[in-house]
Amino acid sequence: MKTSMRTFRSRPHRPLRLATLAIAAGLLFALQALPSTAAAQQRNPGQTIGPTVADRASTHYAFERFEVSSPDGTRTWRVHVAVPKAAAPADGFPAFWMLDGNAALIEFDEALLAELAAQPVPHALVFVGYANDLRIDSQARTRDYTPVEGERPVRDGTTITGGGGANALLEVIERQIRPELARRVATDPRRQTLWGHSLAGLFTLHTLYTRSGAFDTYAAGSPSLWWGDGALFGAPEQRFIAHNAGRPARVLIGLGEGERQVAHRDLDDPRVQVHLRRIAAAPPDSAQKLAARLADVDGLQVEYREFPRLTHGPMFRASLMWALHAITGVADHSDTPSHADGVDPGR
Repeated sequence: MKTSMRTFRSRPHRPLRLATLAIAAGLLFALQALPSTAAAQQRNPGQTIGPTVADRASTHYAFERFEVSSPDGTRTWRVHVAVPKAAAPADGFPAFWMLDGNAALIEFDEALLAELAAQPVPHALVFVGYANDLRIDSQARTRDYTPVEGERPVRDGTTITGGGGANALLEVIERQIRPELARRVATDPRRQTLWGHSLAGLFTLHTLYTRSGAFDTYAAGSPSLWWGDGALFGAPEQRFIAHNAGRPARVLIGLGEGERQVAHRDLDDPRVQVHLRRIAAAPPDSAQKLAARLADVDGLQVEYREFPRLTHGPMFRASLMWALHAITGVADHSDTPSHADGVDPGR
């Protein structure tokens, strides 16, 4: 699969050049999407994860899991931790954190674990999911990954209002998950990556904006920039730009060129009609333009990548595999089939 990738850096060091041909090519690819691609992306909200690498003995990684609950006891997260079977570096292992941890687990196999373990400094893997067997818990992720309340389309074509729990989840990560992780594996505080897709990609960018220094790399796949009528734009972005003060961070933003185009959607589906109204707050080039703006922020190293033909569902695996490649040094497996059979992981 051919890809288009641009690395943006702050303007004083490298002038920004935006290619418009890539956007035009993305529109053409989207309009030519194969019918079978659309069929493969229909969401199954009840899909369970089944056995994963966390349930099988690995030559290269030791898996543990623990659960943490919200202070009021109404919410519970399940965290899987994969620790390299190697001596930890003096500063600890770098850590690669993944949201939608249940779904992310499906995308790993023993061969990928072997590649990760073979790197000069292997990464510890942290899968932050929910205490159930659902691949994607749509209701929980809508609550946890969104910085403000907003409307979410449901299958009958209507919308429900919810969300706004991103800061609460960040508190759980900092005050509960990190301390428990530290009891199980030594990690390097200077080498921490957070990856998320869709609403979790939105959460990743919100974390960059509001918790500078919590991670050093932020990888957002297909971020749902439309949430809350584009709530991440405007004041949140401007506050971050004004106050980042040169603090270094690496930002990866990926998008499928077929996303938010209508050719692959069933326009007679009421849910699709509602969703298309919701995403009007974020035009198709919003992610690329955001990457360009962030590239002008002193201290940020920004990379933007477009994936030809891919729409929202397949971008879950593609953006995860790209981030693993970019951060850990393993081969780029972003063009390989999903172990979840391409089911849309949801927005």
